[in-house]
Amino acid sequence: MRQRFKTLRRLACGLAAVGMATIGTAVITAPTSGASSVTKTVITFAEGPGASPNYIFPFMTLGFFSVANISQFQYFMYRPLYWVGTGAKPIVNKRLSVAKTPTYSNGGKTVTLTLKTYKWSDGEKLTATDVMFFLNIWHAEKTKYAAWAPGGYSIPTIIASAKITSPTKLTLTLKRALNSHWFQYNELAAVSPLPLAWTRTTLTAAPGSAGCAKAAFGTNDTACHNVYVFLSTQSGHNPTKPTTKINALPTYATSPLWGVVDGPWKLKSFGPTAPAVMVPNTSYSGPNKPTYKEFIEKPFTTSGAEFNALVGGTIDVGALPGTDVTSPATSPTKPSQTTKVGKNNPRLKTTFNLLAVYRWGINYFPENFNSTGDTGNAGPIFKQLYFRQAFQSLVNQTLYINRLFKGYGVPTYGPVPVWPHNPFSSKYEETNPYPYNPAKAKSLLKSHGWKVVPGGTSTCVKPGVGAGKCGKGIKKGAKLAFTLQYVSGTKTETHLMAAEKASWEQAGIRTNMSSATFNAVIGAAVPCPKGCKWTMENWGGGWIYSPDYYPTGEEIFASGAGSNSGNFTTATNNKLIKQTDVTKAKLTKYENWLANKLPVVWQPEIVTAVEIHKGITHPPLNPLDADTPATFHWK
Repeated sequence: MRQRFKTLRRLACGLAAVGMATIGTAVITAPTSGASSVTKTVITFAEGPGASPNYIFPFMTLGFFSVANISQFQYFMYRPLYWVGTGAKPIVNKRLSVAKTPTYSNGGKTVTLTLKTYKWSDGEKLTATDVMFFLNIWHAEKTKYAAWAPGGYSIPTIIASAKITSPTKLTLTLKRALNSHWFQYNELAAVSPLPLAWTRTTLTAAPGSAGCAKAAFGTNDTACHNVYVFLSTQSGHNPTKPTTKINALPTYATSPLWGVVDGPWKLKSFGPTAPAVMVPNTSYSGPNKPTYKEFIEKPFTTSGAEFNALVGGTIDVGALPGTDVTSPATSPTKPSQTTKVGKNNPRLKTTFNLLAVYRWGINYFPENFNSTGDTGNAGPIFKQLYFRQAFQSLVNQTLYINRLFKGYGVPTYGPVPVWPHNPFSSKYEETNPYPYNPAKAKSLLKSHGWKVVPGGTSTCVKPGVGAGKCGKGIKKGAKLAFTLQYVSGTKTETHLMAAEKASWEQAGIRTNMSSATFNAVIGAAVPCPKGCKWTMENWGGGWIYSPDYYPTGEEIFASGAGSNSGNFTTATNNKLIKQTDVTKAKLTKYENWLANKLPVVWQPEIVTAVEIHKGITHPPLNPLDADTPATFHWK
């Protein structure tokens, strides 16, 4: 799912990361302890700048598919079928998962799911019917879920039948055998049981009255469509009228829907600009029950404001802005190395521990291959590989990590994370197929029919298809001038965009930049198969592989995928992805091909620098930004 530059998304999405923002000229004295550390009955967590939760129903389109909404909000209350993240490793956590490990038979085509003993806060037991409820909605609205991928191998299209064989068992028959690891990590892990209390189409209707949950798989799409529209609208988005503004956020904590939970937390209060205050679910039947009275997610507009809150003792977990890093980290130069944490900021060192956390993801921003913006030239230009190669060759990731991120960063060179070191990344990807090379960028443009004007705006002088020509759909006189909207709230992102803008101008590529909130940017960067005006959208954090934990890329790079923002599409890529989904083929061919073809603009990834109050004990932080605050405790 999308994440924000460790600020949140994953930096704006959660525990936060190294954002760069000044704190002004005010003199601030750090107290000996914050309010929550005095009572030790509350833990306050900093949301990323401008990235507060804005969707509560755990079935969402790409515009809401973010860490802020899922891993750091919904998962606290509504548990997925499989919880991924064991310590600092992105592997299934059997203890925290609602279901036991799936079993396979019939040559891999029959999958049996067995649920553990869980119950909902309204007293209902969590049963196989609750899993069927989710599957039935997905069947009725398959393309509405951002975790869906085309090609016939994703749920629900891969399921030939689904039958409830007992209150705790659900048997799926697949249309063909798949890579079982991929199916558990990327498909089943995207399923969340839903309570019968949500099977309705009005707030006054009786729970379970709409008929979707208890229908046989795929037999009542009409009822499930109506339930989906109702639940999505109650969450703040009417899929039948997507441009209609709905002020649903103030109702989250009072709605009879969202108060029915199976996770360790319930929402006590919430608002568009107010903290999300959660209290323990006293009916929670799983492990790791909360040991304190309230968990508060506090919103911020800038990383500087978040730093002030850390210094002032009003938050217990937050991000250290890059401008307040006093001792740079040592950035790794080889995949086997780790980032070393620098010394903590003097204002925080007596109260907080500084931790560095790699996320299981990649950083990038999409170019819209179907863009009709920028006088209609953007889309055709982005489809030219030579242009994407030139554009990427002007991104100096090593410099940005060392100068802007102060060592708290790692590069992104392709679809598989290069760091932390893992068995999936290839040598080709690790060595960077497109290192910084302004001369190469200019040469590529000149050799393809462009008059390159360093510091100005390059134009197409040889339109048409063929050697030495600009390419299909690019008119004579077309300009290398594009609009780019990026996420606001942190100096890190602002500095990075300014540096890249200046670098691109070396080859006469001009970018007209503007900024907006994280939620506004991800809301704009949605797939548009028939074309739309947005050109480039940078939400500041690319993608964290969650709930598609095995980095095979079908959700973000396959043709027509629900999270393929830029509409990248090629038959070769689809074929290579299919091999990783259906067989146990290694990712090497897929990742090398995609790293070479540049479906997006790869960006440096900020390593999350997390400040945690010294009075809090906790397990290793999750690389998926899916830390459950129930595992945090005051000493």
